[in-house]
Amino acid sequence: MTILTTERMILTPVAVTDFNDLKAVWADEAFTRAITGRALGEEEVWFRLLRDLGHWQAIGHGNWAMRSRDTGAYVGSVGVLHYLRELDTPFDAPELGWGVATAFQGQGLAREGLEAALRWADTVMKAPRTVCMISPDNAPSLKLAERVGYRPYADGFYKDHLVHLLERPAAV
Repeated sequence: MTILTTERMILTPVAVTDFNDLKAVWADEAFTRAITGRALGEEEVWFRLLRDLGHWQAIGHGNWAMRSRDTGAYVGSVGVLHYLRELDTPFDAPELGWGVATAFQGQGLAREGLEAALRWADTVMKAPRTVCMISPDNAPSLKLAERVGYRPYADGFYKDHLVHLLERPAAV
């Protein structure tokens, strides 16, 4: 499985050893507000972790855990995903997803991790295009998506919530 490095982080495929860090992040309502709308309990986090482990096993890519190179602290996650989401405008390209723990927000780490994952999608996966979905209320993620080249192409509904669908052509 693929390990990515950036100036400040090491990105490793999500592992069972990430569970406690994931529980802490997904229990933080400030983190989950724009993603799920509520904090997640241990069972839901465990099922998300199992999904992500299986994602790597089944298709060879998925979420990376982003950790500080200096301290090993869990920063968040970024991934190239194929979740078969039940959207009214289905995704037809690999999906990028990201989230940074509240304590690390505003430091450029989400962008650093996202750019590493996009380089991988562009050069290794050779995806001609990637997509993402972001809640209209998530201004920081919308701004970040625009900074790395995503542009809106549709609005849709995911689990009865409005989401903006964005696309980005490969940089190479």
